Amino acid sequence: MKEIIQQLEAKRELARLGGGQKRIAAQHAKGKLTARERIELLLDAGTFEEWDMFVEHRCHDFGMADQTVPGDGVVTGYGMINGRLVFVFSQDFTVLGGSLSEAHAEKICKIMDQALKVGAPVIGLNDSGGARIQEGVASLGGYAEIFQRNVTASGVIPQISLIMGPCAGGAVYSPALTDFIFMVKDSSYMFVTGPEVVKTVTHEDVTSEELGGALTHSTVSGVCDLAFDNDVDAIMMLRRFFNYLPLSNREKPPLIKGANRTEEPDFSLDTLVPSNPNQPYDMKELIRKIADDGEFFELQPDYAKNIVIGFVRMEGRSIGIVANQPLVLAGCLDIKASIKAARFVRFCDAFNIPVVTLVDVPGFMPGTAQEYGGIIKHGAKLLYAYADCTVPKVTLITRKAYGGAYDVMASKHLRGDVNFAWPSAEIAVMGPKGAVEIIFREEKSDPEKIAAREAEYKSKFANPFVAGRRGYIDDVILPHETRKRIARSLAMLKDKDLKNPARKHGNIPL
Repeated sequence: MKEIIQQLEAKRELARLGGGQKRIAAQHAKGKLTARERIELLLDAGTFEEWDMFVEHRCHDFGMADQTVPGDGVVTGYGMINGRLVFVFSQDFTVLGGSLSEAHAEKICKIMDQALKVGAPVIGLNDSGGARIQEGVASLGGYAEIFQRNVTASGVIPQISLIMGPCAGGAVYSPALTDFIFMVKDSSYMFVTGPEVVKTVTHEDVTSEELGGALTHSTVSGVCDLAFDNDVDAIMMLRRFFNYLPLSNREKPPLIKGANRTEEPDFSLDTLVPSNPNQPYDMKELIRKIADDGEFFELQPDYAKNIVIGFVRMEGRSIGIVANQPLVLAGCLDIKASIKAARFVRFCDAFNIPVVTLVDVPGFMPGTAQEYGGIIKHGAKLLYAYADCTVPKVTLITRKAYGGAYDVMASKHLRGDVNFAWPSAEIAVMGPKGAVEIIFREEKSDPEKIAAREAEYKSKFANPFVAGRRGYIDDVILPHETRKRIARSLAMLKDKDLKNPARKHGNIPL
């Protein structure tokens, strides 16, 4: 028995070495952790249970019979993050460049299947050169098997992708199907076709970093939700992010005890909105002041900055925040902002996370670029997401809520549960100046008459009371009481039960 145990330990040691010390050193020289080091850092100490350590590929072509490594380039299993169950796979670049074989894919599929059965999230740590060319269509089939499981798991368990190295070709579509994508600056990239192919086909000279690096995807394409400086930062922030999510759609978001739950008024909010309606202010200040301990975990902070999304806690529970940002494009909704917010609302709805919407929106962005780009359909995505959403929805209008954008931003008409406004709110079809120039166009040549008409329009419509009289606003609240009023509304709504009509699925305007 002793000899058998020694043989087992020798096999385990061989598997732990991956591609060997030389390749591990090369990984470290790039500033990257190994697959196992990443898992050790991600999971609570001593909780990792590894599966399929001894799996090897079954390919005998092109000399592959002599290149078998236990584990076949991916470490899989489950463990705990802050005492909560999670399944994880971590691709090992030291083994054949982390390339995906049929056996490699089967390992990933096995933990995904198990995660679905028990209702626990899946985190993928991606660092792979792509499909293993020597296996041909078998490796492509492996990708498709993973894709199918990504889709089956969507909305059932949270799925998070952390890109920590190359991710190219078909490999990008599994992360794209997950709920969130995080990347590491200067060491990770994602693209469907690489720089060489791009140069051949389109004659563009572009580097891997420019084409699909973390900065590109977090600022230009919106593919990436957050970009971090190195592996350690990325993993530590992922552990923090994990605390906001329920384990599955069968449960409510986690309750974090010991958070700051003060209902003390914050009188600084009374002066947050400037008296000049054209002067911007930072909506993130309001977000932090209504959040427990002033903590806001923002997502996509450098993409479509005219809308802000992310998580806070209120009374210890996770809350999704969607807020117009007057500092950027006056808070207008455009194509990118609509898509960004719509996807976030859909995630919150799928996983029982209440949504608080902070509104200061002068309308949809005008112009040919937006119209030609399909703002009608893309704007409808956000409308659809809010209208379809059945979790608790609390909305606060701080200043402008004009035109169709008023409707779209979680209005009472889209089944908003509690809709508040500050006294500074202006709810109307459009701004006073534009409105009077249309209604009284024959008086445009007389500045005095137009000014008088504008003042009249403001007094009649540029306030929250017209909407209040119709019940579209439940209450006009004092800014310094905002946290208390929202927190009480969410507490009232915690057992809300609303179901959409029976159907296979709706047809969101994709």
